[in-house]
Amino acid sequence: QVQLVESGGGLVQAGGSLRLSCAASGRTFSSYAMGWFRQAPGKERKFVAAISWSGFSTYYADSVKGRFTISRDNAKNTVYLQMNSLKPEDTAVYYCAAPLGSSWPSQIGSWGQGTQVTVSS
Repeated sequence: QVQLVESGGGLVQAGGSLRLSCAASGRTFSSYAMGWFRQAPGKERKFVAAISWSGFSTYYADSVKGRFTISRDNAKNTVYLQMNSLKPEDTAVYYCAAPLGSSWPSQIGSWGQGTQVTVSS
């Protein structure tokens, strides 16, 4: 079972930046893709970004493309989500996701506990 621990959420003004981190344990981190999802109040959880095992391939939802950057440090078993030019509509609980495969798309096997991101206007 993969354990995922997110950190880095908080309150930020519109136009600001935050960096989320997700530390993983329980499997060979460098062999698998990783992803981020978010869930706004009263809405379904949605895909935000994903990264292949090597970090060479990245994938983004249209709503965050050009503003968010996903990256990973396989030596630290950590995946990051750099969020710039934040908008109030980015407000959500952000979840780290551990896919079952090495590339994307892939079925999600484990979820983190989530970290709240609130963007004020």
